[in-house]
Amino acid sequence: MTRQVFLDTETTGLSPESGDRIIEIGCVEMLNRRLTGENRHFYLNPERRSHEDAVKIHGLTDEFLADKPKFAVVADDLMAYLAGAEIIIHNAAFDVGFLDAELRRLGRPPFALQVGRVTDSLTMAREMFPGKSNSLDALCKRLEVDNSNRTLHGALLDAGLLAEVYIRMTRGQDSLVIDAGDSSGAQVAVAAIDLSGFELPVIDASEAERAAHEALLAELDKASGGKTLWRAMA
Repeated sequence: MTRQVFLDTETTGLSPESGDRIIEIGCVEMLNRRLTGENRHFYLNPERRSHEDAVKIHGLTDEFLADKPKFAVVADDLMAYLAGAEIIIHNAAFDVGFLDAELRRLGRPPFALQVGRVTDSLTMAREMFPGKSNSLDALCKRLEVDNSNRTLHGALLDAGLLAEVYIRMTRGQDSLVIDAGDSSGAQVAVAAIDLSGFELPVIDASEAERAAHEALLAELDKASGGKTLWRAMA
C-alpha cells in the first residue's frame, strides 16, 4: 500500500535562520492514489509577529494566531501522522527548512529522518515543463485543476490542490491505470496490446471518390487565387 501525504506550510516570513516561524500546516493523505479524507490541519502561534508582506499572502493576522497552540503542542501528533509516508511538497526545501528549524528547537531529528521520503513536486514539474512557470497556480491552470477558491494562500487548500496537480502530472497514458479500482479497492490496470500481428488492409479510392477529391482540391485552389502549395509543387 502506497501512502502519500501532500504537505504545505504558511510562515511569518521567508527565513527560518532569521527566526521566522510556521503559522499553519496542512496535510492531505492519499492511499494508492486515492484521497482518504484523513487529513491534518493546524494553525500555530509563532511567538513572533508576521511580516506585513507575508500577511498579504496568507491573511493570517497576529491577533488570529495569538490563541492558537504552539508547534511543540502539535509536534507529536503531526510527526506520528507523517511517519513512514512519502511526503510531497511543492518547493520542498522551503517547507522542510522551516520544519527542521521547529524540530531543532525541540531537540528532535531532522524532518527527512522521521518520514519515509520527501518528494519535491516543483522539481518534477520543472523536468516535465522546462522553461515554463511551475508555480502551483501555473500548474493548476496548465493541468486544468480548479483553483478559483485560492484568493489567499492557505496550507490545507494548497495541499489539496497539490494532490490534484500531482495526480495529473503522474498519470501516464502508457500505464492506463483506472483509479476507481474494483470493490476491494485494488487498482485495475489495462494490459498493453501487441498490434504487430495485425495486417491492416489498404483500400484504394474508387473513381467517383477520386473525382470528388479532385473537385474539392480545385475549389480550394480557386478560393486561394491559385496559390495552393500542391499545385505549385506539381
